[in-house]
Amino acid sequence: MTGHGRWRGTIAATLALVMAAASPARADDGYRLWLRGEAPVGPSARVTVRDETATLRLAAEELTRSLPAGIADVTLALAADPQVAALRLPTASLGDEGYLIRRVRLGQRETLLVTGNSDRGVLYGSFALLRQLATGADATRLALASSPRVKLRVLNHWDNLDGSVERGYAGQSLWDWWTLPDFKDPRYTDYARANASLGINGTVLNNVNAKADSLTPRYIAKAAALADVFRPWGIKVYLSARFSAPIELGGLKTADPRDPAVAAWWKTKADEIYRAVPDFGGFLVKANSEGQPGPRDYGATHADGANMLAAAVRPHGGIVMWRAFVYADTDPEDRAKQAYSEFKPLDGTFADNVLVQVKNGAIDFQPREPFHPLFGAMPKTPLLMEFQITKEYLGFATHLAYLGPLFTETLAARTGRGAETVADVVDGAAEHHALSGMAGVANIGRDRDWSGSTFNQANWYAFGRLAWDPTLGAEPVAREWAQQTFGTDPGVVDPVVRMMMASREAVVDYTGALGLAHVMATGHHYGPGPWVSDLKRPEWNPVYYHRADRGGIGFDRTRSGSDAVAQYAPALAKRLADPATTPERELLWFHHVGWDRRMASGKTLWEELVAHYDRGVAAVGTMRASWDALRDRVDAERWGKTATYLAIQQREARWWRDASLAYWMSVNGRALPAGVAAPAHDLAWYKAQLFPHAPGHPE
Repeated sequence: MTGHGRWRGTIAATLALVMAAASPARADDGYRLWLRGEAPVGPSARVTVRDETATLRLAAEELTRSLPAGIADVTLALAADPQVAALRLPTASLGDEGYLIRRVRLGQRETLLVTGNSDRGVLYGSFALLRQLATGADATRLALASSPRVKLRVLNHWDNLDGSVERGYAGQSLWDWWTLPDFKDPRYTDYARANASLGINGTVLNNVNAKADSLTPRYIAKAAALADVFRPWGIKVYLSARFSAPIELGGLKTADPRDPAVAAWWKTKADEIYRAVPDFGGFLVKANSEGQPGPRDYGATHADGANMLAAAVRPHGGIVMWRAFVYADTDPEDRAKQAYSEFKPLDGTFADNVLVQVKNGAIDFQPREPFHPLFGAMPKTPLLMEFQITKEYLGFATHLAYLGPLFTETLAARTGRGAETVADVVDGAAEHHALSGMAGVANIGRDRDWSGSTFNQANWYAFGRLAWDPTLGAEPVAREWAQQTFGTDPGVVDPVVRMMMASREAVVDYTGALGLAHVMATGHHYGPGPWVSDLKRPEWNPVYYHRADRGGIGFDRTRSGSDAVAQYAPALAKRLADPATTPERELLWFHHVGWDRRMASGKTLWEELVAHYDRGVAAVGTMRASWDALRDRVDAERWGKTATYLAIQQREARWWRDASLAYWMSVNGRALPAGVAAPAHDLAWYKAQLFPHAPGHPE
């Protein structure tokens, strides 16, 4: 048994640093994220730890650093501790990572107990306790118990070995591969701490467009150094594996997964990695997509490739996350159908330590997409949800777009198989899979505020909270983030939450509502480009997706078109096959309809589309006015950067609106409805705008 006094010196030193960082004389650059607990005013809590592990030590330091005055006594202990076990608390259902917080009598004293079946559970419970207190909970009535509904809660970093980040808008990679493994930047610890506060328990270090170099001894040693930093925070490291590595590194003539020499090479490589990183999580693989090598190059299936890798990591307890994003070199009938067509027939053929990682929608992280038809279609296979936290299609770092509503809209969607939701598939409840997972493409870089702006931090936060429990609502998550980020003053929190909850819909409105998708400029995806039609492959061109002509607009995915609706469960497919029963927000995704179609509002489709563009621009103006009113209630540095970004967003929302309307009018030959402002320039002007050095896009 060890009291917290053993670590008093460490805690005091850490506390001094936090107090210095919180000094009013220092501007707030957003570095502390939502972890803004201040040193207690008055006597600090007595924190007792009834075991000694590095993870429990970190939990104790967190509580000593941030518990408010008035919490007199806290005990951290494992559920198996004899004194805790004697209390007969309901800890058996907590699993390996859950926690329970309860006021109890332990020995001769009253204490607030934080317990779990593992030290990670206690760590998560400590952060949950701080979160509850920071959002206004009554310390005298605390009684919490929670377990993660999703087993693997993983960030995917699309970070390259040269320090660049594909689709990254927050500076260079957080990983300084050049100085690793020797120098372990303190930011690595701060990163791990932030993830642990949300219950994120895994990180994929390198881009899915992987280089074989990531699997060389030099880079394995660098990954091992990061694993050493992350381990006490409950985080495992994973690597994206290039499928052709046996050729590039091993000198083999093939990477065919059915070749015994290839399988032997991967087994030897896995053994090498596990010697350096005993708790290595496993591999993430992008194969046969956007030019990446894969098993189909050899006439083998995705299951052949995944199972070969799964066999290599199985002896060590590792898993394989095999992406279903298969964007082939050949022109498909409908790009939205590809993943289902390739993976649905393979249901039940994957090894039991393989998860198929499926994007939330069938195209590519659009501002709005229907949920991917694979959810509900592969009951014999664990499906791992892939969301994009970084805003590749939602305005990069400068547009305020809180993605909580996008995440929850997908997770709450009914698959068409009874009452089953996408969340039921993802968390394994639908088919009782032992493995379950949710991955988020990270929005983290070397910027001081980590994510490019204060509000972008909320998307990292929302992903973590919803990965822990997919049934949490977007608005409650936004509120708890705002309270921890700006304080609990309702005069600040309420308008901030209103801004957040309206923001994603605003982006949908000014970029392309009613089911329009992929109308962005090609390559870098910055700004509008619905007119692009001259690229080599049809599905590279926005005109492929909107199909606008003089008679109407939208992609016909019914039986008369690509019949993509047939990939959904029959009851749902029947509703989506009829424009009258398709939700209007997805109408143009599934149907090509006339410009004069009468909408629920009574407007024609053309009038409704124009109204959405204007509504989106107006919503940004409202957000900007709301933020302006908070100038004296938010620290100057974070207020100023956000105000500047909202001004950029308002300007670019108008650009999106004007350029899009100019193009649609050139196609449909229609005038704008009465009273609607004309675009500021002609279509030629908008087409002439070029941005060859937009961020996040490899040149």
